[in-house]
Amino acid sequence: MQKDRSASNRQSLSDRVIRAGAISKIFRIFLPSAFCLLSFLACKEAKKEQPAQQASTKETYTCPMHPQIIKDKPGSCPICGMDLVKKTAGEKVTDVSLNDLLRPSNQYVLSGIPTVHIQQRDEPVEITTYGFITYDTRQEGTVSSNVTGRIEKLYIKHRYQQVNKGQKIMDIYSPELLTAQQNLLFLLQHDADNQVLISAARQKLLLLGMSNQQLDQVIKTGKPVFTVSIFSGYSGHIHESSPEAMQQQAATGMKDVSLITEELQLKEGMYVTKGQNLFVIYNPSKAWAVLNIFSGQAGMVKVGDKVRIVPETAPEKDFRASINFMEPFYRPDSKTATARVYFNNPNMGIPIGSQVKAVIFAGARSARWLPEEAVLTLGLDKVVFIKKDDAFIAHKIEVGIVNNHLIQVLNGLEETDEVAANAQYLVDSESFIKVKQ
Repeated sequence: MQKDRSASNRQSLSDRVIRAGAISKIFRIFLPSAFCLLSFLACKEAKKEQPAQQASTKETYTCPMHPQIIKDKPGSCPICGMDLVKKTAGEKVTDVSLNDLLRPSNQYVLSGIPTVHIQQRDEPVEITTYGFITYDTRQEGTVSSNVTGRIEKLYIKHRYQQVNKGQKIMDIYSPELLTAQQNLLFLLQHDADNQVLISAARQKLLLLGMSNQQLDQVIKTGKPVFTVSIFSGYSGHIHESSPEAMQQQAATGMKDVSLITEELQLKEGMYVTKGQNLFVIYNPSKAWAVLNIFSGQAGMVKVGDKVRIVPETAPEKDFRASINFMEPFYRPDSKTATARVYFNNPNMGIPIGSQVKAVIFAGARSARWLPEEAVLTLGLDKVVFIKKDDAFIAHKIEVGIVNNHLIQVLNGLEETDEVAANAQYLVDSESFIKVKQ
């Protein structure tokens, strides 16, 4: 029994040795083959990945506003029209949290557009404004009647006629003048030694409108004249000053001088009264440029500021002058302040009533400036987009003047704040923006 068990153990050990040898022989045969197979598969996979790696290094272009747009050549974004920018192979995509994507788009905008900072510096202020040319009322003269009488001869034929100083305007017959002349002649004939009364009578005739030449002629001839001439004391364009003409001017505005030429209301044979204004004379060689300045810019303009004026009718006749007067009130139906520029306009170089464009040089202003495109206007509110991490947040600011495509920032921004260079790119509808105070 013991012998059979020992023989059985020896047989089992022998079988195990034989199986181990067989397995070892199998490994020696197939292991090199398996290694070669694995090496072949690895090389094949490497060949597959190589074109992919080469494709990844190829230049691509994307839209700053719409990153999902990717093209292999430069061009424009089919959504917003912006120029595509180059996207490098090593560029990393910024992870955006779900909370950012769930924020309302009218408060929080994801974008990669360029940014700018507020700048503190001195900036020369140039204000562009518009206006018109009008007569200088300081050169205005009036022709009036010193006596009551009848117009015997009228030498002015139409409105806006050019007259010169000393030119005869009309001949008038006046019973009062005739009586005053007869009194003077009576004193000279019957009381020539009474110089006091003679001097008083002579002075009365001068005050009634007679000239020294006319008076000397009456004394020399000893006969009164029945008509007395009225002369212009000014040079310029003549405008009628009758009640009807004044009503026309009042109906059309403040002394409208651009009415068409038409006949005079005054006619020969009509009677005039003492003190009645007959004509108004404006000197066209002296004129004003009346400039309209918006209320937000009026505080920067002062008397003495230099100005360049370009007439609409004659751009080649632009000239330099200075602000001479700032009107301390707003004209009716106008929301602008008015500045006057006095200048010489010889021989009607610039027609009265012409529109002009002016640039006022108001000096340098030290302020904090942003590009005008970085500020969005929402009615009375001004908004910028401040960059926070990878997004932009709408923020309300207070602004001042706009000058040379720059806008002055009064309050609401710090020098360290990054602001979107172009606020228009970040909105679809201005009416739905909610700003952060």
